[in-house]
Amino acid sequence: MMKLVSSFALATALVLGVGAGGTAAQAKKAEEPKAAKATYSEAEQKALLPLQTAVTAKNWDAAKAALPAAQAASQGADARYALGRMEIDVGFGANDDSLKAQGVDLMIDSGKLSPVDLPKFYQNQAVFATNAKNYPKAETAFGKMLELNPNDSTTIVSLAQLKLQQKKNGEALPLIERAIQIKEAAGQKPEEILYKYALQLNIDAKNGPRSVALSRQLLGAYPTAENWKTALMIYQRSATLDSPAQLDLLRLMRASKSFTQAGEYLDLAERLDTAGLPGEAKSVLDEGVASGKLATSQPGYIELIRTVGPRSQGDRASLDKEQARALAGPSGSLTLKLADAYAGYGDYTKAVPLYRASLQKGGVDANVVNTRLGIALASSGDRAGATEAFKAVTGPRADLAGLWIAYLNRGA
Repeated sequence: MMKLVSSFALATALVLGVGAGGTAAQAKKAEEPKAAKATYSEAEQKALLPLQTAVTAKNWDAAKAALPAAQAASQGADARYALGRMEIDVGFGANDDSLKAQGVDLMIDSGKLSPVDLPKFYQNQAVFATNAKNYPKAETAFGKMLELNPNDSTTIVSLAQLKLQQKKNGEALPLIERAIQIKEAAGQKPEEILYKYALQLNIDAKNGPRSVALSRQLLGAYPTAENWKTALMIYQRSATLDSPAQLDLLRLMRASKSFTQAGEYLDLAERLDTAGLPGEAKSVLDEGVASGKLATSQPGYIELIRTVGPRSQGDRASLDKEQARALAGPSGSLTLKLADAYAGYGDYTKAVPLYRASLQKGGVDANVVNTRLGIALASSGDRAGATEAFKAVTGPRADLAGLWIAYLNRGA
């Protein structure tokens, strides 16, 4: 009795990525040992041979006509495997995706696929099912792929995207975070879109702490101006910040060039003026004008510059007179205030020792002082010293200090 032979380059191309020409011949050769060992009943051979003849001749009309008999007769594993491969061929030749999908399903169900090829067939099954909007089947196929390769981040992301397509955000989120973790653990840089997907899903789930943590991861990998603004706004909305912490957050937004609107410069300048720091307030207004985002004709600017301009001149002249008294005093509150003023004028040489003196004297919130000390050291170019100061910050300000560290590490 005649034996079925292999002529399934197109089927191999679908699932293995084999191109035309010599590689197709290699694929054929690789399949022949399997075919030689295959066993078919007489009824199966009788039904499959006309189909194989039509496929070999690329007579797709004849092949389609031979399919019903072959499908009805093919009961054994080898027959179903061969039929599936030929259905894929016919699907390609007749441009029929449903036949390609049916062939892939048959080859998987036959149990004859090798462990090396099985994930690729599941991948095709998932793609065909997704295109047909058969999402449960697609999810099952991706799940089978993950059973075979649990740390395949590409499959994890594909499954997550399928979940998102069905509005299953709660199921997509852990998958995306898992993909990020796998890539990071392998020393790879996760794609920016993965961080953004995870970030948005955490925001939607009102998971503030995780959103902040992801923001820092995003900034560590992609410290763009857009990402800085996004991360800092997320932190601002999710954290409960007192006025001094809000001020230090706005300082970070300014340092990272996250201000894009006139109102942001005006907000910071007004807060600084209220805090008794007219020198820093004026420098913020000057920077806003220089950036082109703040116009000198704006009412807010006119009102502020009218007060902080003259006030900053007298304030700067009085600082040196206050320095000796502040250092001699028993409490760190006066030295802290003076350090803030010097830092506002960009005089970090005097500000840094005063911050340190404030810590030694006590009577102040050490976390506030270490934050401000870190800002002053960062502004003076002492990255190592600034990092050390920020790492000393604990409690509610710890996340803010962590964002300052991310700023220090940008481009590192």
